[in-house]
Amino acid sequence: MTWTPAYRGDGVERGLPLPAAPPWRTFPRSAVAFQPPAGLAEAVNAALALRRPLLITGAPGTGKSTAIESVATELKLGPVLRWQVTSQSTLSDALYRYDALGRIHAHQLGSATDDITTYLRLGPLGTALLPSDHPRALLIDDIDKGDLDLTGDLAEVLEDGEFEIPELVRFERDAVEIRESDGEARHVITRGRVVCTEFPFIVLTSNGERDFSSQFLRRCVRFTMPSFTDPAAVRRVLEAHFGLNVDDAGPLAELIDEFATRVQAGESLAIDQLLAAAHLLTGEHAPHGEDRRAVLDYVLRELTRA
Repeated sequence: MTWTPAYRGDGVERGLPLPAAPPWRTFPRSAVAFQPPAGLAEAVNAALALRRPLLITGAPGTGKSTAIESVATELKLGPVLRWQVTSQSTLSDALYRYDALGRIHAHQLGSATDDITTYLRLGPLGTALLPSDHPRALLIDDIDKGDLDLTGDLAEVLEDGEFEIPELVRFERDAVEIRESDGEARHVITRGRVVCTEFPFIVLTSNGERDFSSQFLRRCVRFTMPSFTDPAAVRRVLEAHFGLNVDDAGPLAELIDEFATRVQAGESLAIDQLLAAAHLLTGEHAPHGEDRRAVLDYVLRELTRA
């Protein structure tokens, strides 16, 4: 944790190296420290045992998306597949994508191939449902931002554990190889059907912006992330990320208390904002006085404010 100013705004060229990145902002990305709140481990194990998706609800920045990285790392489930849901998302996009326009364009240029698999690619959900010896991990982020019918359609596919690719059902060859969503690896699809053999570990996240149908909810294990109003819980998160013990007094303890107090007062703050503040406001060259307050205002600004 350190604050090392690189830019001074005086126009003098120095070519100084940038300060070291915080552990959670190094690339390529790797598993970050995660301190699961009370009850989350039990919810994860229930979802794993029941072969059901885990629906995690909570405010932004409470660690909903990070949870699946922790599980995937600990259980060696491989890279996490990701489906970011928007108001335009459809179930078919998550299962597979067929580039019909690309095929038409290739025909117009005289470069088209009769092999339809060139224009097909599995989506993140379709890849997660491929038959395998071990389950994949799939994050379905912001499920409450999707269309009202999306969760109903999704529930049916997850209940069945299989889906059909109509373009391949009609294709002249029974078995074809289709690219997976997260790379160039290919998997053989027979007669246009994908049937999972190991149900994937699926985490769906929701900000609690709308209610879901009972049809959808009864097919999920549900967990609500707690808000960070307990200084002791916040302290454990910082200690896990930075690998140190936080003293009962000092800059970090003051920062933790201020964060917890503001959350208790109803402010919308994310834990990664606190981690950023802790990274910047401690160390040999950490700002003090008015400069410290200015930096704190930049990184610990309430999320409902611009």
